Amino acid sequence: MNLNELLPNGGIEALAGQLGIPADQARRGAEALLPSVLGGMGDNAAGVESHVNDLGGARLADNVVGSEPTQVDQGNQLLGGIFGSKDVSRQVAGHAAQSSGLSPALLQQMLPILAMLVAGHLAGRSGGQQGGLGGLLGSVLSGLGAAGGGGGVLGGATGGGSPAGGLGGILGSILGGRR
Repeated sequence: MNLNELLPNGGIEALAGQLGIPADQARRGAEALLPSVLGGMGDNAAGVESHVNDLGGARLADNVVGSEPTQVDQGNQLLGGIFGSKDVSRQVAGHAAQSSGLSPALLQQMLPILAMLVAGHLAGRSGGQQGGLGGLLGSVLSGLGAAGGGGGVLGGATGGGSPAGGLGGILGSILGGRR
């Protein structure tokens, strides 16, 4: 997974600074959480696109990497649209902890900030493209599927192989339970 395509310049550093952790820990956490965040966004692309636009679109990422304090409540609102409940967010953090070696509590703090970075960056990249954010999400998820070798994020959730980030069937059980 290429974080440079999914996060704005300075995103990992901003994430690390917000949480008071080294950049390598922020990178490991982001790599472990991103498959679930992207999968959740793709699962409800139209609703997420509207939600992202309502929360400020590309300005979500700017809020994290900029000099002003991050409005984490916007990230929490975004997570509600991505995962549907705090329980799912906790499960995602717990499973990401297993693959990253970071604490679930730290990953729970990271989730809303990471969601803002990803959604804002992708919203900015999708501006003017046919299909908008939903189309770009489809391309990103397809790319992750090809990189994962066995069906990618969503394919792995249904037994198609190992997804990027190693969350396997976890994503399917988490996201499948809310449909």
